Amino acid sequence: MNNKSIDRKFRLPRLWSNIELRKFASLFKGHVVNVSGWKDQDKEGGSYKEYFLNAETYMVTNYKTEARGFQGKEGEIYLDLTNEIPDSLVKKFDVVFNHTVLEHIYNVSKAFENLCLLSKDIVIIVVPFLQQMHGDYGDYWRFTPSTIKKMFEENGLKLLYLSFNSHANASVYIFAIGSKHSDKWAGKIVNQYSYEDKYDAGDGFDSWIGCHAISNLEFIKFKKRKKSLYNRILRRIKSFYD
Repeated sequence: MNNKSIDRKFRLPRLWSNIELRKFASLFKGHVVNVSGWKDQDKEGGSYKEYFLNAETYMVTNYKTEARGFQGKEGEIYLDLTNEIPDSLVKKFDVVFNHTVLEHIYNVSKAFENLCLLSKDIVIIVVPFLQQMHGDYGDYWRFTPSTIKKMFEENGLKLLYLSFNSHANASVYIFAIGSKHSDKWAGKIVNQYSYEDKYDAGDGFDSWIGCHAISNLEFIKFKKRKKSLYNRILRRIKSFYD
């Protein structure tokens, strides 16, 4: 993950989010859907279906004909997250998975609501906190941990787990799991929510999400020079009185 040859703008956070998903995917049984999953590719040569080892069924939704990953084959659903979802799909799935889609939907509140309506229990999302604008089909939003927590709560879910990658000079993703039946997952999913980075930013500012993604080297150098100058002055003053 720290290999300098890895594309840090797009590939590194994808690899990180895949690692996060692998931690939990095997816990989930029943019916799983990858919403707007395109071709269900994890960008590592595999499919996300392979992550959900204990799923009874696995389906994929896509938005329009030319963006249908399986081109109408079994296991794919046509679904526009900005419209009312059919009654037949409300609470149809035990797990709803959505990877880096919400930033491309302008009516994001409606889309998030629909993700939650699709699920009987679990919603897993991956969204960018900090990333270069991308996609000629629209790129509208970036998300904070507070946003994700609030959106889950507004739709009747409790945020069970939220994490984010912390890599220097790299894009930052948020990985989050919400549940309608949080008691069911006690002891299985350790509750985690924070916007504080576990690594010190090293520049005197708050060590919060994204603190390592934006280089602050010149300011750090300035602080060190300032401290060095201050120490030299103190030494001279001290030597004067010795």
